[in-house]
Amino acid sequence: MSILTVENLTKSYGEKVLFSDISFTIADKQRIGLIGVNGTGKSTLLKIIAGIETAEKGKVTHANKFQIEYLPQHPILDGQLTVLDQIYFGDNSLMKVLRDYEQAANELEKNPNNTGKQDKLSFLQQEMDRMNAWDASSMAKTILTRLGIENFSQPVKELSEGQKKRVAIAKALVQPADLLVLDEPTNHLDNEIIEWLERFLTQYQGALLVITHDRYFLNRVTNRILELDQGKLYGYEGNYEAYLAGKAQREEQTITAEKKRQNLLRKELAWLKRGAKARSTKQKARVQQVHQIQEQEVDMHKKDLEFAIGSQRLGKKVLELKGISKKYGGERLISDFSYRIGPGEKLGIIGPNGAGKTTLLKIMAGFIEPDAGVVEIGQTVKVGFYSQNYVDMDLDLRVIEYIREGADNVKTADGQWITAEQMLERFLFPRSQQWAYIGKLSGGERRRLYLLRRLMEEPNVLFLDEPTNDLDTETLSILEDYLEQFPASVITVSHDRFFLDRVVDRLIAFENDGVISKFAGNYTEYLELQKHEKEKKPASKKDQKKSVPTSINKEQPRKLSYMQQREWDEIEGKIASLEQRKNQLQEDITMVGSDYERVQQLYKEQQQVDEELDQFMERWTELSLLIEEIEQRTQK
Repeated sequence: MSILTVENLTKSYGEKVLFSDISFTIADKQRIGLIGVNGTGKSTLLKIIAGIETAEKGKVTHANKFQIEYLPQHPILDGQLTVLDQIYFGDNSLMKVLRDYEQAANELEKNPNNTGKQDKLSFLQQEMDRMNAWDASSMAKTILTRLGIENFSQPVKELSEGQKKRVAIAKALVQPADLLVLDEPTNHLDNEIIEWLERFLTQYQGALLVITHDRYFLNRVTNRILELDQGKLYGYEGNYEAYLAGKAQREEQTITAEKKRQNLLRKELAWLKRGAKARSTKQKARVQQVHQIQEQEVDMHKKDLEFAIGSQRLGKKVLELKGISKKYGGERLISDFSYRIGPGEKLGIIGPNGAGKTTLLKIMAGFIEPDAGVVEIGQTVKVGFYSQNYVDMDLDLRVIEYIREGADNVKTADGQWITAEQMLERFLFPRSQQWAYIGKLSGGERRRLYLLRRLMEEPNVLFLDEPTNDLDTETLSILEDYLEQFPASVITVSHDRFFLDRVVDRLIAFENDGVISKFAGNYTEYLELQKHEKEKKPASKKDQKKSVPTSINKEQPRKLSYMQQREWDEIEGKIASLEQRKNQLQEDITMVGSDYERVQQLYKEQQQVDEELDQFMERWTELSLLIEEIEQRTQK
């Protein structure tokens, strides 16, 4: 059932048309991901749906009592409110009674003998009962706790920017809504919190419309993708994986259509050149047909984006940290840490917010001095540093002028030269946009431009501080392609799990207990190791008491039981069968096309297969570890 309809929506800024005559519907409990290159109007579209901005043409319709909860990319909170007051802020009757109850409880706590305050609290307790508000209160506090906010009475003005963002997310999740609209909710969140948010949203009772660059998030949460591209809107049923398959098919069809158009055009032009010069009606009709073919607009703006910029020669010695220590505000972030980076190494730095990741990155780059220890940088190193903040951009410069300040052209790894204009095109700035002023670009477009400027300087050691924030998925793919071909070293701080999996081959991990660990592999491999180590940890004393065997002298089994052995013999075949079924379902989803009901059936079956496959993989891991332990005991 459709709960919201968008019809023939058109919006422009100045001469730039963001989107034209786009239409779509949102169904009950549908989870939609909105993607597109930065500057195409994604955030503007969300604001129009939320009623914050208006369109020049078209309309958005929904039921009269329809409720939308909108979380902007940069939320503004009331600094004078407490955390809970901010969470319960709003005109909704449920939120009002929750807010009044918390305030009354706090007032009575300060003056417990005041009978007037006792009566007020008693009345509000009855209102809480009548409206079944206790579950909402419990959920709000649980969400805040899971997001790392534990002091509910703390004034918002005392929170860090990251904490304010999490409070805003909690507010959006708590408010009763038919449609939840989220603009980049995962920016600046730790991976652990993002994974919790994914699980929460898969169980969310209302519909969801979300902008995010986090491709794992899109794959796990959404069941439909809308893409804004060159002012048009394209819809794909399924998650991000299904979108990639569908888009590849659409672009292949576009290329075929363009080839047919060009062939027809050539034939028509050849006919005209051979034809008589007489001004017959037939001749005029053929001329008119040629003009119509020429005026047809076929989207062929996608180009081969594979490229490898050469970099200055890098010697054997790149960077070495020896016994590094650093404190901030009396808190020790880094203690006696040593690490050596080799030529061509792709290193990721991960960990919770505030742990010291950016500090370590800046120490490595030579921007911050350590309190103790030595940083040795090779003589041939040319540093390129991409910062989270790009405040040094002159907004009065034109796009091409800003890039040319870095370099007019760059040399590729195979010896060819690429001009600044060509590089801008490869980073999704068409020639028509290259003479625009930077001040007229969107935030995401400026970040993309800033990234290109750093790359144009041809560093041989590239430092990236949260490069994926505010970048669209297409730009991220371009950046990942570039880094895969980059012949020198890369050190990056990132929360983007997909980016880390694709780019890095080693990790430095700031862990919760203050330890900084080193790991050879990507992010998913690191998580798997952490999971196995957690499973191997000895149980707490309380748990050990529960699991004390009846006979302490009883020997551990030296072989699998009959049932375990049978399970082990069959499990790999079952896993292979499920993986085959998963692949078949993905092909079926791609082939079905616009049959929404059939796609939904296939998508649900795919989710069931994924869950079953995860269970079998976990059991396979348990049995393989058990076999390994048995073999070790047998050898002893």
